[in-house]
Amino acid sequence: MGLSRKHVLEQAAKSLDRLGTDYIDLYQVRRWDDGTPAEETLSALDHLVEEGTVRYVGASTMAGRKLMKALERSDAENYERFVAVQPEYSLTRRHEELNALPVAEDQGLGVIPWSPLAGGFLTGKYERGEPAPEGSRLAQRDADPAEEYGDDAWAVLDEVRAVAEEKGASPLQVSLAWLLHRNVVTAPIVGPKTVPQLEENVAALGIDLTGKETARLEAPTDPAWARQTVDE
Repeated sequence: MGLSRKHVLEQAAKSLDRLGTDYIDLYQVRRWDDGTPAEETLSALDHLVEEGTVRYVGASTMAGRKLMKALERSDAENYERFVAVQPEYSLTRRHEELNALPVAEDQGLGVIPWSPLAGGFLTGKYERGEPAPEGSRLAQRDADPAEEYGDDAWAVLDEVRAVAEEKGASPLQVSLAWLLHRNVVTAPIVGPKTVPQLEENVAALGIDLTGKETARLEAPTDPAWARQTVDE
């Protein structure tokens, strides 16, 4: 909901006000609004680019067929087309390999994944059979790590830790390095809270993974397991 012309223009103006800037570099729609005609949303976004308050437009989580439909409609109506897509993508959440990523690769879109560390799981801070560490997201929700993540996710983490130990790196760095080795990925969206965390994230750029290591990291998961989530 919320992608009517009224909402798109209104929220863009509010964003500019909150940011204290004259323009937005990349303005992205969230999930697709099935209650609003695609042409209405796309024409509103095109208007924002035409008036100079937005430089480029992008999309976030949506079914690949809807993303392709929006791109085709933009081309047909000469509207500004999406230049980037922001999907959930990590070693434990690979369903987008069967959804938006093929579209992005075919159409030359930038890919900026959210939750590249699966909500902190791939940093290695959680243990099976142990309570979530104080200050973590799961601790804030009083959630049990063993119940929050499935067997496949723990199997992935085991491989991430093993590869990290062999390379003298952290699980976080190996997990980000895997994303950076994916040709379709432009850059993952990271969320460090401190300078040391930022430095650890950046160090992932120096991690080189072999084909055998990549295969090890990917072996525990099947991208098709979450096929049903892509159409939300």
